[in-house]
Amino acid sequence: MQTIEIIELDPSNETHKQAFKQINYEWIKKYFKVEQGDLDSLENPEKYFISTGGAVLLARRCEEYLGTSALKPIGSDAYELCKMGVTEAARGLGVGKLIGEAIVQKARDLGAKRVYLETNSTLAPALALYKKLGFSRIENFTSPYERADVAMEIWL
Repeated sequence: MQTIEIIELDPSNETHKQAFKQINYEWIKKYFKVEQGDLDSLENPEKYFISTGGAVLLARRCEEYLGTSALKPIGSDAYELCKMGVTEAARGLGVGKLIGEAIVQKARDLGAKRVYLETNSTLAPALALYKKLGFSRIENFTSPYERADVAMEIWL
C-alpha cells in the first residue's frame, strides 16, 4: 500500500485548489446545506486561509487527493479549523486522523495556543476523531453557520 502524505496547498497549483474545493464541497453537500461562506472560501483558499496567516493541507496518495483541512487565524494566538473533509474512497484509511494531527501540528508551528472548531452533532465519527485528537466541547457558543451545534477546542 502506498503512503499517504500530507502537503500544503500551493495556491498556484490548480490541481491543489480543485482538490480542496471538490473534497470539501462534496463533504458539506453530503452532510449539510452548502452556505455562501463555504462557496466563497472553497473558491479562493488563498484569500480566506493562506494570505490571512492560516494554512490549507491536503492528504495525497500518489496523485490521488484523499482529504483536506484548513486553518484561519481568529486572534493573535488562536486558529479555527474551518474545513476538514475526506473523500468517500478514503473512509476507513485513517486519513482523517492523519490530516487532523497534521493540522494541529501546523497550528503549533504557526504559534497557536488554541485551535477551535464548529461542527454538527450528527457527525458522530468526526466528533470521535476530534476527541481522539484532544479537542473538548465548549458550551454556550454562537456561530455564523446554521449547521453548527457543537463547538470544540484544543489547547496546545
